[in-house]
Amino acid sequence: MKYTVSIEIAVPRERVAQLLADPAHLPKWLRGLVLHEPLSGTHGQVGTTSRVVMQMGKQKFEGTETITRREPVDLHGIPRGSVVHFDREIVGEGMWSAVRERLTEAGPQTTLWESESEYRFSGLPMRLVGLLMPGAFRKQSQQYMQDFKAFAEQGKDVRDAQG
Repeated sequence: MKYTVSIEIAVPRERVAQLLADPAHLPKWLRGLVLHEPLSGTHGQVGTTSRVVMQMGKQKFEGTETITRREPVDLHGIPRGSVVHFDREIVGEGMWSAVRERLTEAGPQTTLWESESEYRFSGLPMRLVGLLMPGAFRKQSQQYMQDFKAFAEQGKDVRDAQG
């Protein structure tokens, strides 16, 4: 299963890239995040593996995330017109996914964030989820993007709305 979602954010691309790359900000916009801890490497750098635990309603997901691409490595002084790439793979029980993020300048103070996701399922339970609920994955990705946009533009924290 593959899909692409995108959103425009009224914040300069370099700032968007820095906010996305900073692990301290993850709980502020990544709804349902329980834990994101590096197992090896430096957070956000290529080759780094992290343990990720997400809670979605009564469902808990645990997996290992590996950063497969980050360009440019230095997120300060990014040349105009260049594309920022963040790619990662996530492996959990019955599931493998790859997410490829691209940040481009939509205008002087605006960023276009495009996210391409690919999922592969193994085992009957996860195959059924993928077959019966493909729209749920796209909807979840769009929700994360909307939450990030609200955080980047207005400082909104998803944890303030929960509870």
